[in-house]
Amino acid sequence: MHRATATGHRSPPRAVGQDGWRRASVHYRPGTHNSDPLEVDFDDHEDWLRPVFRLLERGSEVLDLGCGCGIPDSQILSNRFRVTGVDISDVQIERARRLVPKARFLRADMATVRFPPETFSGIVCLYSLIHVPPEERRPLIARMYRWLYPGGVVLVTTGDEVPPSSVDDRLGSNAKLYRSHADSATYGRWLSEAGFEVLRRTSIDTGEPGRALFLAQKPPGAPILRHAPRTSRT
Repeated sequence: MHRATATGHRSPPRAVGQDGWRRASVHYRPGTHNSDPLEVDFDDHEDWLRPVFRLLERGSEVLDLGCGCGIPDSQILSNRFRVTGVDISDVQIERARRLVPKARFLRADMATVRFPPETFSGIVCLYSLIHVPPEERRPLIARMYRWLYPGGVVLVTTGDEVPPSSVDDRLGSNAKLYRSHADSATYGRWLSEAGFEVLRRTSIDTGEPGRALFLAQKPPGAPILRHAPRTSRT
């Protein structure tokens, strides 16, 4: 079982996120629909995740950062990989454990959770980085690099433009949710500075302007940070 620790406190974005997702979870992901209130079809998520399936071996350890209730990404990934999901919301994690029983879920802040180096072969971070306080995103990307085995991949959605930060109820549930963006050029630079090779950057249309999808890899020849066997699920 993975050893994970969490640090940090309830900053305003964190407090908004915990309280907002407690109220918005069922509305945003009822568990019975194949799309969300933003009209993002879950087939789109399958398309985005396809390179992860192609690049990683079956049974690999994959981390879903900001997993929400586990639908659809943890659910899709768990059909092939051993999945660990992390989310700040107790409600989201409780629902994820019911909806995706094949995966393992931790209630923790994705910006402050810690894993040992070389714990995962893949990391997926879709539509969650925008909820992390801006000053904590670059350090989080650097930690993602350390958490991956050499040759491991990260798939992350980012902003493509820089709209102002906001706290709003854009999911239509009257729940306040914090979000902000850097531009895709900045994210690309942060990934490269952390050591990743950016394999692909794609603009995506989800009914809102300014979204980008990055697929990046920790070079296969990157130095090994520890010599230990791959962790197994217990």
